[in-house]
Amino acid sequence: MILEKFVVGPLANNTILLCSETSNMAAVVDPSFGSFEEISKYLKKNSFDLKKILLTHSHYDHIVDAKRFKEHFHAEIYIHKLDSDNLINPGSDGLLGISNLQGVMPDHFLEDGQKFLVGTIVLRVIHTPGHTPGSICFYIPSEKILLSGDTLFKGAFGRLDLPTSEPEKMMDSLKKLSKLPKDTKVISGHGSDTFIGKEEWLEDPKNFFI
Repeated sequence: MILEKFVVGPLANNTILLCSETSNMAAVVDPSFGSFEEISKYLKKNSFDLKKILLTHSHYDHIVDAKRFKEHFHAEIYIHKLDSDNLINPGSDGLLGISNLQGVMPDHFLEDGQKFLVGTIVLRVIHTPGHTPGSICFYIPSEKILLSGDTLFKGAFGRLDLPTSEPEKMMDSLKKLSKLPKDTKVISGHGSDTFIGKEEWLEDPKNFFI
C-alpha cells in the first residue's frame, strides 16, 4: 500500500491518496482545494487508476474537488448518508463556504462497521458523529492507520459549535476510537499525525467537555 498526504488549500487540509500497488487502483480521501491538480499529476506519473472518492464528512473544504475527480476519472463517491445532503447541495449545512461550489451526487452510502476494498486494501468504516451527523473515519487494519477526518486531531477533536454539529454524540465517538490498537497511526483532516496511544485523554474525554 502507498499512502500519500497532500497538504492543500487555505485551511491546510490533509487530502489523502491511497494506492494499491498490486492492483494499480487508487482512492482519494477528502479532496480539498487544489488537490485535483496535484493528485492528477501523481496518478499519471505512477500509472494508478483512481476508482473511489472517500469522504469523511461533507464540509466544503473536504469536498471542494470531489466533482472534478468524479467527472474526470469516472470515480465513485462514498459518504455516510447523514452527510449526503450537503454534498448534493453545498451550503445546506449552514456554513459559509464557497458561493459557487457545485454539488455532486454520491454513488454509495457507507455504514458503521462496513468493510470495503480499494484494490487489495481493506478499509473499515467507523461512524463517529459529533463534528457532523455523518462523520466517519476510515481504519486500515493491516497498516494500523486511521484516517480520522475532523473527528480526532493531535491533542484535540473537531469543532462542535457548527450548525449541524452534535456535541452530545462526540464523547461516545472518541471513546470508540480509543479502543483501537495503541500503535494505530492517526492521520487527521488537518494538522500533524499522532497515535492513538499518545492521545491518552481519549479513554476519558469528559474533561474536554466541561
